[in-house]
Amino acid sequence: MSTSQPSARPAWRSAQMIILAGVLISILTNGPRTSMGLFLPPMTDEFGWSRETFALALALQNLVWGISQPIVGGIADKYGTTRVILGGAVTYVAALLLMSQADAPFLLHLSAGIMMGAAIGACSFGIVITAFSRLLPPEKRQVGFGIATAGGSLGQFLFAPISQGFISAYGWQLALVLTAAMLMTVLALAPVLAGKNEKATLDMPDQSLREAVREALRERSYVLLLVGFFVCGFQVAFINAHLPAYIVDLGLAAKWGAWSIALIGLFNIIGSYGAGVLSGSHSRPKMLAGIYLLRALAFLVFLMVPVSVPSVLIFSSVMGVLWLSTVPPTSGIVVSMFGPRWMGLLWGLVFLNHQFGSFLGVWLGGRLYDQTGSYDVVWWLSVVLGLAAALIHWPISDAPVARLKEAA
Repeated sequence: MSTSQPSARPAWRSAQMIILAGVLISILTNGPRTSMGLFLPPMTDEFGWSRETFALALALQNLVWGISQPIVGGIADKYGTTRVILGGAVTYVAALLLMSQADAPFLLHLSAGIMMGAAIGACSFGIVITAFSRLLPPEKRQVGFGIATAGGSLGQFLFAPISQGFISAYGWQLALVLTAAMLMTVLALAPVLAGKNEKATLDMPDQSLREAVREALRERSYVLLLVGFFVCGFQVAFINAHLPAYIVDLGLAAKWGAWSIALIGLFNIIGSYGAGVLSGSHSRPKMLAGIYLLRALAFLVFLMVPVSVPSVLIFSSVMGVLWLSTVPPTSGIVVSMFGPRWMGLLWGLVFLNHQFGSFLGVWLGGRLYDQTGSYDVVWWLSVVLGLAAALIHWPISDAPVARLKEAA
C-alpha cells in the first residue's frame, strides 16, 4: 500500500504551536462577534433606530457567515488556510472601522452585517477546525476541535467585559476602533496554520468537489445533521443578540447583560473542551441529542422562574456548558463520515444551515419584540426546537461512508 508522508515541519509549526495559534485566532475573531449585542442599546438610542433595524444587521451577519463558510472552506481545502485567514482578518478590521462611522441603517447593515459576516466565515473557529482536521494527527483531532471551539468561547468571555468597558469609558465608536486594533494580531498568527489538504494517496482515488457534495447529500445522517444544526444556530444567535437587552428590559443593570454573555463564554470553555474529549470515545449523535434536550429544559426553567440576578447568572452558566459543545461532535461526525479531504466544504455546508437558523433567531427576536413588546414567543419556540433537535440527532450514524470503508 502506497502512502504519502507529510514533510517535516519546523518547531514553530509543531502540533502544540498549531493548536496555540488556532486558539488565539479563535479568541480574537469570535470575541468581537459575540459582543455585538452590547452595541444595540447605545446605537439604537443615539440614532433612534428600532431594535429590528439593529437585529437585521446581526441577522445578515449570521446569514453571510453561513453562505461564505462552504465557499471559503472549499478555497482553504484547495489553496491553503493562511490566505483565507489573512483576507478575513483584513475584512474584519475594515468592517469594524466602517461600523464605527455608521450613522445610517445601510452602513450598519453593510459593515456589521455583510462585511463582518464574510470576514468571520474566513477567519473564525470554523476555518481553524478545518486546518486542525488536516494538520493534526487523527488521534488529536477531536480534542483539537474542542480546544478550537473553547478558544472561541474564551474570546466571548474576555470580550464581553472588555467591550462593555470600552463602551462605558470611551463610547461605542472608539470601542469599535480599539477592537479593530486588537484584531490586527491575527495577521501574525495565520502563517502557523499554513497548508492545504493533500490529494488522496494511490490506494484512495481523489474526489472532486462536485463528487464530494453529491456523496454527502445522499447520506441520510448527513442530511439530518444539516437539519438539526439549524436549531443550534437559532438558539445561540437569539440569546447572543437579545439576552443583554432582555435583561435590561426586566429592570436589571446593563452590566448583568455583559456578564451573562461573559459567563456563557466562560462555561463554554468547559463545555466545548469536554465535548471534544468525550466525543472521541462516546457516541457523537447521542451526545448531540442529549445537549439539545438539556438546552430545551434550561430554556423552560428560565421562563418559569422569576427573573433575578442569580437566575440570570445560573441560566447563563448552564447555557455556557451547552453553548458550542455541539461543534466538536458535529464536526467530528463530518470528518468521521467523509474524511478530511473536503472537510472545509462539507463542514461549511452544515454550518450554512446553522446560520440560516441564526438569521431567523436574531431577526425574529427583533421583529416580534417590535410588534409585541416581548421576546416570549421566541423563548418558547426555542424550547420546542430543542426538543425537535434531540429527536432528529438520535438516529444519526457517524460510520465512514462506503468509499472510505472500501479504501480501508
